[in-house]
Amino acid sequence: MVGVPESHSGWTFITSHARVLAAIADNPHIRIRDIAARCRLTERAVSRIISDLEQAGYLSHTREGRTNIYRVEPDKVLRHPAEAGLPVASLLSLLVQDETERTRKPVAP
Repeated sequence: MVGVPESHSGWTFITSHARVLAAIADNPHIRIRDIAARCRLTERAVSRIISDLEQAGYLSHTREGRTNIYRVEPDKVLRHPAEAGLPVASLLSLLVQDETERTRKPVAP
């Protein structure tokens, strides 16, 4: 797996729920194991977060063989009153790398 960050202690700006949702939005075929590694969470925590997101209507999944394919609901509004009316797509646009950005080679100085 590429790009797994170092472990971190202390507070952060982004919640685990937002990180998991962003990982899924970035790759709808991602495995729970890979989400856990990317987000620095346990697989059990990721499963619980996915369940929370599905119950709240932010996420759904379908089974294809032994894998899950997730679907993020981009028009669902964020829960906190301070973000009233802001769709989840707005948050994800900040957290999910555009494919062109991810594959772009760094420019040498």
